[in-house]
Amino acid sequence: MGDRFQGSTAVLEKQQRTTPSRRARNATQVNSSSRKNQTALEKIQDFRVEFGPSSKDILNFTNQLAVMIRAGISLQDSLEAISQQQPNQKFQDILIDLKNRIEAGQSFSQALAEHDDVFSNLYINMVAAAEVSGSLSEMLRKLAGYLDHEAETRSQVRGAMIYPAIIGTMAILVTTFLLCFVLPKFTNIFAGHEDKLPAPTKILMGSSAFLRSFWYIIVPAIAAAIWGFMHFIHTDVGRDWWDKTKLVLPIIKNLCRSLYISRSLHTMGVLTHAGVPILDTISITSQISGNVLYKRMWESVHEDVRQGKKIAISLNQHALLPPNVIQMIRSGEDSGNMAEVLENVSQFYTRELKTVIKTVTSMIEPIMIVAMGFLVGFIAMSIMLPIFKMSTLVSGN
Repeated sequence: MGDRFQGSTAVLEKQQRTTPSRRARNATQVNSSSRKNQTALEKIQDFRVEFGPSSKDILNFTNQLAVMIRAGISLQDSLEAISQQQPNQKFQDILIDLKNRIEAGQSFSQALAEHDDVFSNLYINMVAAAEVSGSLSEMLRKLAGYLDHEAETRSQVRGAMIYPAIIGTMAILVTTFLLCFVLPKFTNIFAGHEDKLPAPTKILMGSSAFLRSFWYIIVPAIAAAIWGFMHFIHTDVGRDWWDKTKLVLPIIKNLCRSLYISRSLHTMGVLTHAGVPILDTISITSQISGNVLYKRMWESVHEDVRQGKKIAISLNQHALLPPNVIQMIRSGEDSGNMAEVLENVSQFYTRELKTVIKTVTSMIEPIMIVAMGFLVGFIAMSIMLPIFKMSTLVSGN
């Protein structure tokens, strides 16, 4: 009995000695598991897909940097402060890299050139010109104004295309709905009398049957056609054809010409006023022109100027700029006041672009409305015409 009691006591003491260690191990395992779960949860919460900096990010960065440098803050401290407030992780890494390169001895323009996929040649060259003249803050302010002007122009052009896109989409959706869901209900009424139906009704019924029978072929075919067109205009031949087409289409040709002229002259004016060499100015202008034909024109001008010719003489060989613009550029060259002349001409074409956008929008709206009304009216007429014919026959009998 005593031996049993002593044995039980020994077992109990052993359990008491081993229980804390087991509890500790269990607690450690639970904590470790919770930490893993928490870490996984945090990873899921922190997961996000980020792209490179947008044009708006570059604009905000330029404005902030101009204000901070004007306030007397050093370039390195300004970049560090802006990077800490930057929500885009990729752009934050770029700003930190810029700061590190400047601290390593590179100039600001040299550091920017290492990220030429983010900062354009215009941006880099204007900063380089500012470093030579010692007016970085003022140059950044002008850069911010240029970027803001370009963003506003893009917004205006896109805004002019939104309404036609909405009307066109609605027309396609309404037509598809009528052909696939409304017209089949009337088809049963006309069953057995197809030969007596009017031609518009026969065309509509055939279109409806074809759409409902082969929609699984039509939808992929349309998607493939859109993809093929987008791929084609990104090839050299396709881009050349598309850029030529945009300059001859009846409605949008004036819009495109005003856009390309305004962008080119505004860029030249900003760069010339910043003190960028004229050859670099023309080269950068050719890169941002936005049209292959205008790009070739400025490349030809660049080659002629490199050989000693004047800009106006070279532009006379091309028909892409109006004669009055060439004449004003010639006056600027002769008077030595090229920057001011280009700025005035670009301001005029900026106002002209706004006017053209309003004109194009006012022209497209009624055209789209009339086209949509004609389409819906044709469908309604094709449906109602046989019904009216049947009611006439019944009343006659």
